[in-house]
Amino acid sequence: MADGEEREPTSPLSPVAPYPRPPIQRSRAPEFYGFVGWISTSLLFFLYIFWAILPEEWLEWLGITWYPSREWAILVPAYSVVLILLTYFTYWALAIYSTPPFNDLRTVTGPHSKAHFPDKMNPDPYLSAASPDAIPEMYDIPIGLVNRVLYGERPKGK
Repeated sequence: MADGEEREPTSPLSPVAPYPRPPIQRSRAPEFYGFVGWISTSLLFFLYIFWAILPEEWLEWLGITWYPSREWAILVPAYSVVLILLTYFTYWALAIYSTPPFNDLRTVTGPHSKAHFPDKMNPDPYLSAASPDAIPEMYDIPIGLVNRVLYGERPKGK
């Protein structure tokens, strides 16, 4: 095609899109926020390091007459690490606390499963499903029955 010639728009008969594609107009605000955040964080880190390392005479020479005690230079990072570790421990403890024990039926069935529990109207679902015209209801097989079929009876004394 010649330079002055225009192309047809993309269609099912001609699926070739014109190249280069028009640029998408996006905001540059995230770039500015990221730059300001990076500069602010760097500045605060260097101020923290200078406050923690420089002698008091140098700080007074710079015109800084009041600043927090130097022990906070150690205490703030130490407290932060302890807080982070305590957060991990708390979430781990909450997960362990909310986990049901191994002998609980909730470990093998979920809220959406149809586990069958015998009731007064239908005491044994297996016998009701044995009648010739019955269509058995779908439900989860109890884990005890599955284990008995797969592994046999439990040995006596255990």
